[in-house]
Amino acid sequence: MSKAVRTIFFKELGDLLRRRSFLLLCAALASIVALSLIIASLNYHKQLSDYQQYAQTLAQSGGAAAALPPQLSPLQQLRGSIEYIEIIGPVLAIVAGYGIVAKEKYRGTLRLFFSRPIGALDLAAGKLAALALLWLIIILVLLLVMATTLHFVGGALFSASTIAKLVLSLAAAWAYLMFWSALALGLTCSSKHLGSALLISFIAWLAVVLLLPQIGDTMDPDNQVPGGLFQSMHVDKSHEHAIMAHFGGYESARNALEETSISKHFERASFAFLGVKQIYNQQPVGYIWGDTWKDTALLLTGLLASAAFALTWCNKRNLIGRSWK
Repeated sequence: MSKAVRTIFFKELGDLLRRRSFLLLCAALASIVALSLIIASLNYHKQLSDYQQYAQTLAQSGGAAAALPPQLSPLQQLRGSIEYIEIIGPVLAIVAGYGIVAKEKYRGTLRLFFSRPIGALDLAAGKLAALALLWLIIILVLLLVMATTLHFVGGALFSASTIAKLVLSLAAAWAYLMFWSALALGLTCSSKHLGSALLISFIAWLAVVLLLPQIGDTMDPDNQVPGGLFQSMHVDKSHEHAIMAHFGGYESARNALEETSISKHFERASFAFLGVKQIYNQQPVGYIWGDTWKDTALLLTGLLASAAFALTWCNKRNLIGRSWK
């Protein structure tokens, strides 16, 4: 890292950490994550209590419980928290990526930056590095909030495997949030109007985070009935695969639509590591990685593409002389 990049990095990081409105929004996200976990933990304990009462009643009457007790899987309780990060996180990331450039326009400091001997990519590199560290700090705070809530409210005990899965799912969250910040940074630098950059960023958020995944879920017939269509009809897995084989083209089209959303790749990877999808629950990290590495690879590809986009447009040639409105 050159001296110019280090200087810009420390300046931008200080500016980001002094923005009270942004920090308050991040604190609100952490509070929502904690509240979601508390509700999920209380719901689990209620299910366990109901089962124990049911089993005790049966035992007193000479019967035996046919169903197994609900199994405590601490990471599965994070489903709601990850969904909040998936939906609300990009909004915060867009605000951070947009604001890190927009403030230069309002302060009139762009010409001052480029009057110094800095390289063509130094400004963008310094800003991206500051955003990367900012999101790392926020992710570490969320990790602390999740682990503390799961332990003291959910009664969870953490093994090395559990900690590794939690860290990997939050590493995916960091890449996901950085994608949105870098995209907003690039759009702000490439747009002639600051308002247009913010509008395009939120349109992208609306399409990628809300519309495309929702359309894909709606097209999945197994999502139309609580508990699953095939399960409600008592169709076993072998017959389910045989039925779906007749709809291969439809299923391929539905899956391709979901593949266009980076949010879906983040969700698939994080849900797999957390065991939200039952087939990955209690499975070793290596098994989960071997089955979901493509989602992680596509997530990282999106991050690299958005960072390259920001580096391409956030430079002296593009920014100096720009009559932003």
